Amino acid sequence: MIDLLDRPVPAFVDGDELPVGDTFDTLDPSTGDVLATLSAGGADQVDAAVSAARAALPGWRATAVLERSQLMSAFAARIRDEADWLADLECRDTGKPRSQAVVDVEQCAQYFEFAAGAVRVLHGEVIPTGPDNLAYTRREPHGVAAVIIPWNYPLQITGRTVSAAVATGNTVVLKPAEEAPLTPMALARLAHEVGFPHGVLNVVPGLGEQAGAALSEHPDVDHLSFTGSVEVGRLVGAAAARTFTPLTLELGGKSPNIVFADADLDDAVPTIVSSILQNAGQTCSAGSRLVVAREVHDELVDRVAAAFANTTIGPGVDDPDLGPLISATQRDRVAALVAAAADESTLVSGGTAPDQAPAGGFYFSPTLFAGVDPAATVAQEEVFGPVLAATPFDDPRDAARIANGTAYGLIAAIWTRDVDRAHWLANELEAGQVYVNQYGAGGGVALPFGGVKHSGHGREKGFESLVGYTRTKTIAVRTRAPR
Repeated sequence: MIDLLDRPVPAFVDGDELPVGDTFDTLDPSTGDVLATLSAGGADQVDAAVSAARAALPGWRATAVLERSQLMSAFAARIRDEADWLADLECRDTGKPRSQAVVDVEQCAQYFEFAAGAVRVLHGEVIPTGPDNLAYTRREPHGVAAVIIPWNYPLQITGRTVSAAVATGNTVVLKPAEEAPLTPMALARLAHEVGFPHGVLNVVPGLGEQAGAALSEHPDVDHLSFTGSVEVGRLVGAAAARTFTPLTLELGGKSPNIVFADADLDDAVPTIVSSILQNAGQTCSAGSRLVVAREVHDELVDRVAAAFANTTIGPGVDDPDLGPLISATQRDRVAALVAAAADESTLVSGGTAPDQAPAGGFYFSPTLFAGVDPAATVAQEEVFGPVLAATPFDDPRDAARIANGTAYGLIAAIWTRDVDRAHWLANELEAGQVYVNQYGAGGGVALPFGGVKHSGHGREKGFESLVGYTRTKTIAVRTRAPR
């Protein structure tokens, strides 16, 4: 077990800890108390990490695929060995209920496990061009991969990005969010203990405007992955464009659960509630819109309101249904959006901080709006909190229009017994993932994940994530019969 709470936590670069200079604190969202102090990395630390990754690249990309695969599998096993400790750390750093943190640990392990198997079958192809020519392609790593992740799922997003990058022969510099950096710092140290070579995985904590900006602008980065807000995504995208760096962006969503009158509401309601309350609604793929057939709108709203009323709220370590938001800033942002929404929609439940929440934490009640106009702010903007907007529709084409009527396109779910209608609507929806009579699929480690429009571009998870961390080289050899 690695000590990350009783001393300032330094950056982990080239298999070692860098000296601590300036520092920042990360808070426990359940109490508002300081949880840990970390090194505030800047341009110098980022440059050291990129240089270490560059130096490690030739040896790592030349490592046999089988050896890389075996190391990934060993790392997955080590993550599971440390599951209790990692879950506690994730729970305290993000505020999420402990049972959700336990799932995140397992998902993290599964990403490395999946990549260990998938990289063994990642290969090029032979292209027929004629009897006197042999043409084939090779999948090669980009090189130094920079990864900037958010605070809502540090374990999962570290797992899904780093696993694909290192499995395919890239080396990594990761910058975790300053609000929840502890488990990525722990993973880097565990990877080193398992046997990853120096410089293959480097983690530099720090503030976004310092460490994040320095990493996204670094001229020696060969691939950049960013998960976060649209606003910061624009900045990262502009920085990548200046250096012509390939870029994967996953920026968020305003994802709908689309419920038809023939849906099994007993089946749908628990999933609809879970899809917006998981991680306190701080999920890019949260089911933050309820697009529901007009004839069952009121019944479904009543059922969801009843479920919200029975939601337990408290510190993540107590494993309630709903933990706190990540920070006071995020809580105040959610409160402001809810207050504005109350002027244009019908508030059914919630809308304030809960009375029973512990003092000092950043809590907000499950909040439901009904009869929401599709153009209303609460139906258009990503709130990133436990806030659900219900909008009625009249027919399937109306449902498609409303579902597609935002700037986002990440996930959608369809609830109906009509198979024809489900397939038709799935084809019409502008989203990277569409689910029928479910929302998500057990974590979906093997399912390509990403969005369209302002939800970003590129895909993570699944086999496509490994493809995204490679570039194709075409080789053509002239072949002639012996003379």
